[in-house]
Amino acid sequence: MSKMADSRKLLIKGGTVVNADRKFKADVYCEEGIIKQVGADLTGIPADAKVVDATGKLVMPGGIDTHTHMQLPFMGTVAVDDFYYGTRAALAGGTTMILDFVLPPNTMGPLEAYHQWRGWADPKVCCDYSFHAAITSWSKKVSEEMEVLVKEKGINSFKMFMAYKDVFMLRDDQMLQVFARCKELGALAQVHAENGDVIAVQSEKMIKMGITGPEGHEMCRPEEVEGEATNRAIMLANQLNCPIYVVHVMSRSASKAVLRGKERGQVVFGEPIAASLGTDGTNYWHKCWRHAAGHVMGPPLRPDTTTPTYLMTLLAKGDMDCTGTDNCTFSGEQKALGTKDFRMIPNGVNGVEDRMSVIYEKGVHSGIMDLCRFVEVTSTTAAKIFNFYPRKGIIAVGSDADIVVWDGEATRTISAKTHHQAVDFNIFEGLVCHGVPLVVISQGRVVVDHGKIDVVRGSGRYIPRTPYSDYVYSRVMQRDKVRQPKKVEREPYTGPVIKLPS
Repeated sequence: MSKMADSRKLLIKGGTVVNADRKFKADVYCEEGIIKQVGADLTGIPADAKVVDATGKLVMPGGIDTHTHMQLPFMGTVAVDDFYYGTRAALAGGTTMILDFVLPPNTMGPLEAYHQWRGWADPKVCCDYSFHAAITSWSKKVSEEMEVLVKEKGINSFKMFMAYKDVFMLRDDQMLQVFARCKELGALAQVHAENGDVIAVQSEKMIKMGITGPEGHEMCRPEEVEGEATNRAIMLANQLNCPIYVVHVMSRSASKAVLRGKERGQVVFGEPIAASLGTDGTNYWHKCWRHAAGHVMGPPLRPDTTTPTYLMTLLAKGDMDCTGTDNCTFSGEQKALGTKDFRMIPNGVNGVEDRMSVIYEKGVHSGIMDLCRFVEVTSTTAAKIFNFYPRKGIIAVGSDADIVVWDGEATRTISAKTHHQAVDFNIFEGLVCHGVPLVVISQGRVVVDHGKIDVVRGSGRYIPRTPYSDYVYSRVMQRDKVRQPKKVEREPYTGPVIKLPS
């Protein structure tokens, strides 16, 4: 490589390109942050282009994490991975874009919250990002602000909570109204599916029984509580033919509800996360309180140790759709707010840095998933669902130069001692993963090079998204055409009618 190499011109040479549809030997030339050429024997490459040697390695679209909560104010404190540390860690792990959540308290409208979150994110982000918006209350004003967010702010997905009663939770009738509004706007409805009423009652019961530790968190919201809410949310959406996306699928019960919806022909998407694919809920019964509390999240990890492999198998064969992390991290001192009452433990775990390696280890290296499907579930499908494909999610001419040079044979051991996140704990501690990002390219610039990180605070771009994703809405519109209710034409009834007592 010439000492005078122009970093705006980049040639990735000698690798195997892996897209969702195929893999093939090719070089990739990028300029000004855009992929300009893909193929063998490229011509017209400038002499001053920087060269990345990818011989014997995989060249893949950068990962897209569909679900993060950077510097989220939650349960009286703020997540320690802010938009700088969180996106820096994402890049270190091969993820080049995150979709974070604007998540206001129920006293704040979504539009005001959007501006607040942009103010937090823009000066700090190291990679491209976009937002979902949570609807935590319902009114005419919120409905109007949803339209502004879709038409002016580039948000095309709205999340509702069926849990966190009196904080974020919506009632069924409110959810139906939000579903209807999402469909009117061409947006995708998302749900956090747990039965908040059951959790409120059962958590109080646990405390009265003297069960105050992290195990109580899982025991008050067992698998069936997630499964029931998932089934209910999908049923409600089906009444309006509204597309629905179930975030953080954590259990067999929830995944089966998603599958039933798909089998009925509904437009429903399921999102398992790194945590549910890479570890399990037996950790809540660990003798070390800090270890157990470090795994507390909602919905919780499941104590059924077969769940991660089950979910990975569904993901591999197309029954689940894409992957996020629900990255929302709290330090040991923050988790210690709940030493005497598990209800006070801030909910959240890590994952943004480790998602790609965990899925590669548990999916590809284990033989459950092939390479093309790996790219699909870590990048391409997310770009399609949330409507920024083919800008991202594919190695192709005209796409953003967000690229990972991946070594599928190299290994790394995950540890809080060596990860790049601000949090002091890692739920995957000690896991040896095959699959390491050697070089990570964001906006056509090398930001990770064999472990060396070179990021610029605030260099990430906000990526606005348009409504009516074809991947989501083509079937919705067709279902509306062919499934309109029709009345029965009949002769009017002319017989007697009883009189009701007044």
